[in-house]
Amino acid sequence: MSDRIWEQLQAEARDLIAREPLLASYVYACVLNHSSLSSSLSYLLAHKLANYVMSAVAIRELLDNAFSNSPEIVDASAADIKAVRDRDAATSSYLPVILHLKGFQSIQVHRVAHYMWNKGRKDLALFLQSRNSEVFGVDIHPACVIGKGIMFDHATGIVIGETTVIEDDVSIMQSVTLGGTGNEQGDRHPKIRSGVLISAGAKVLGNIEIGRSAKVGAGSVVLKDVPPHTTVVGVPAHHVGSPCPENPSHTMNQLVDTD
Repeated sequence: MSDRIWEQLQAEARDLIAREPLLASYVYACVLNHSSLSSSLSYLLAHKLANYVMSAVAIRELLDNAFSNSPEIVDASAADIKAVRDRDAATSSYLPVILHLKGFQSIQVHRVAHYMWNKGRKDLALFLQSRNSEVFGVDIHPACVIGKGIMFDHATGIVIGETTVIEDDVSIMQSVTLGGTGNEQGDRHPKIRSGVLISAGAKVLGNIEIGRSAKVGAGSVVLKDVPPHTTVVGVPAHHVGSPCPENPSHTMNQLVDTD
């Protein structure tokens, strides 16, 4: 998938330059000067994350090393690009996803932070987490496990705790918290199964499971397990409506059927 998406990104980049020459240098630097999706991502993310502590050159070397040694990171990134293009009503092509959408960018930074965490380089992973939060407004603990085909829509204010697990094909809106219920230790954060949609402002707290293809309504506070194909809303959240179809994360339909 990554090769196919990379080819499409290059074609879209050339089209963009023809339409908007003022962006030509930026598009060349981020896309057309590179030979692969991994090279493009490492350049773009490194220049966004760089600060007085670590230069863009140093961060890019770090990213390139992670992509080279763990190519599944790039495969997951390609799946994320496709997920955003398919699900975001405001996005009809691949290129804006990598250039402009901080939800996508923050997930890719987390993937590298998670790689570093698992390699025992925890201080470096925490540095990347901190920069991710500062630059993109998304705070994901580097130990958190995230699958592929993930969409963070708008993304501002998303907070995800250390022992959270997010499976494939999940969509999460802005201001969502996947957190604990206090200062307990150990496995204390939510497990989000595949196909789930978590709507804007929802808080999912504790070591609970949101079952496959479930939907969490906007502003809800979820403190108990949610069965598969179930919609929950409210404070505290409760079951409403008829069973959810497969993968509400794909439709992005936040409306609640209360019949």
